[in-house]
Amino acid sequence: MTPETVLTVFQQTLEVLALLIMVILLPALLVGLLVAMFQAATQINEQTLSFIPKLLVTLGVLLLAGPWMLQLLLDFTIRLFNNIPLLIG
Repeated sequence: MTPETVLTVFQQTLEVLALLIMVILLPALLVGLLVAMFQAATQINEQTLSFIPKLLVTLGVLLLAGPWMLQLLLDFTIRLFNNIPLLIG
């Protein structure tokens, strides 16, 4: 196994991981921004106010995108296992 092969596998792993994380975090960040703007406009300084909308959006995203995320992870894992003979030899 050459260093280039290890780096390629590591790069592909990071790309899949970044994609999975972005799907979850971006909607939560957008909702957090909207709630923060609402809090700034109304001068409500309750820190727990932003927690519930972010939690609900994150759960909703996981419900909607969960099967796609699982399929992406399974495809990557299967591809990695199928390439083991090529990676070793």
